[in-house]
Amino acid sequence: MDISAINPALLLASLMVASTAVLIAAIGELIVEKAGVLNLGVEGMMITGAICGFIVAVTTGSPLLGFVAAAFGGAVLSILFAVLTQFALANQVASGLALTLFGLGLSALMGQSYVGIKPPSSAKLDLPVLSDLPFFGKVLFSHDLMVYFGLALVAATWAFLKYSRAGLILKAVGENHDAAHALGYKVIRIRIMAIMFGGACAGLGGAYISLIRVPQWTEGMTGGVGWIALALVVFASWKPWRVLLGAWLFGGVTVLQLNLQAAGIAIPAEYLSMSPYLITILVLVIMSFDRSGAPASLGRTFHASQ
Repeated sequence: MDISAINPALLLASLMVASTAVLIAAIGELIVEKAGVLNLGVEGMMITGAICGFIVAVTTGSPLLGFVAAAFGGAVLSILFAVLTQFALANQVASGLALTLFGLGLSALMGQSYVGIKPPSSAKLDLPVLSDLPFFGKVLFSHDLMVYFGLALVAATWAFLKYSRAGLILKAVGENHDAAHALGYKVIRIRIMAIMFGGACAGLGGAYISLIRVPQWTEGMTGGVGWIALALVVFASWKPWRVLLGAWLFGGVTVLQLNLQAAGIAIPAEYLSMSPYLITILVLVIMSFDRSGAPASLGRTFHASQ
């Protein structure tokens, strides 16, 4: 065992990459839950976005078009959830679980002929002077554009919820949909838009895994990241900046267990591989005692005739 072989700069840089997919998906789910909707279909939308983005990127040779297709695919799948829960008034938990199962099956069907194919590579944003800085250049300024997109999305979401009128309306719908409806706000329309945004973010997170993090397609390759994204929203008490911290925690544990395996630490690989999920469960148990940040109408069905 040689712990000194672990490079701190490379470890932190890998942490940012490992956290990007779950960060983007969790921010999308945060907006959905702020609108009072609980969508457990994040995993299904992520894997659908992963295969949609992969197919388009391989076909066109453009990773950018792949990410656009992934966002579109995730948003389209989320419409199914919106129709079930906002118009058919189906149970949100059951509909979300069904969406995950549907997405996993659909992606497996679509990706049958793409196993073993390498997607086009995505360029990294190497800034001339900043990228050459010792330590910080490697950690902060040598990543692909989606890493910075994830950070910008956190900042934009925080500003949207805190300072914009639309953000205040979204939170009002999530806190008391009956009062928001009485004030003349279109509750169902707002929730559908939030659901589609969450689906697009989940699709982008899935595409990041298939196009950049693990540049290939394999069935079920998201490996439960969608469930981790759901847990992060609770861990963060529905606050964007805490979602970022939670994503870094998950990414850090994921990267650390890989580095410990490479360093030859005498712990079975299976224990190290499941450590991120064990820590997530522990965090959820701790945070379950304090739901003060949860939207009051989260998971409740709304009908205008009530």
